[in-house]
Amino acid sequence: MPIMLCGDWNGSKRGYVYKFLRSQGFESSYDTAHHYTDADAHKWVSHRNHRGNICAVDFIWLLNPDKYRKLLKASWSEAVFSMFKSLLRRASLTESDAFAFLKADNEDCITYSGFCEALRQLNLFGHCYGLSIEETKDLWVQSDIDGNGVLDYKEFQQIWNSTSLELRDDKNEEQDNGSNDAQEQTIGFSVKNAVLFPPEVEKGSWPEDYSLSDHARLTVVFSPIRVSRSQMIC
Repeated sequence: MPIMLCGDWNGSKRGYVYKFLRSQGFESSYDTAHHYTDADAHKWVSHRNHRGNICAVDFIWLLNPDKYRKLLKASWSEAVFSMFKSLLRRASLTESDAFAFLKADNEDCITYSGFCEALRQLNLFGHCYGLSIEETKDLWVQSDIDGNGVLDYKEFQQIWNSTSLELRDDKNEEQDNGSNDAQEQTIGFSVKNAVLFPPEVEKGSWPEDYSLSDHARLTVVFSPIRVSRSQMIC
């Protein structure tokens, strides 16, 4: 069955939520209707916040059965690791520097306590909006591949080389589509049209006389189609 997610995603097209959903095969219906790419973040807006900044944060996401990619638990973990890596890179840490940061005073491995402390310092753990204890333990179990209670450099590289938030290229998409010929058919949706109101936001500006809401109204028209079932990667 196709999946639709609608609402204010509290983040722009440059944010982690957008990248995560795109990595799962979701498409922004407005962008699809207007043939925009992920790089076209400036071409439309849907929200003016209390600071007066305008950005695109309202989406109607569509995931057709032929675009399913990974089970949510696995892909969520990879997304967290990608955020982890991004924050370390933002601090100008290389792969070896990041490993040294995590292992702290230990000679050649990362302990669970060091792992948690690193997450806390990166503001991913230790507060009400961060990772829970259970989620942190689950990430640790997935990282500790050999189950010996510590992470060596090779296991750390599995985290560092996570690419779940990188979108697949057109070549891979074409290969996927070409392999679907013999697969079972099911119902999906195509995007027929999508409009934002007031119309000025479609040009990337916010009208000063618009006081109905601080969010633009997004309307999308879908049409049912036949699609092939995707084989998810476990």
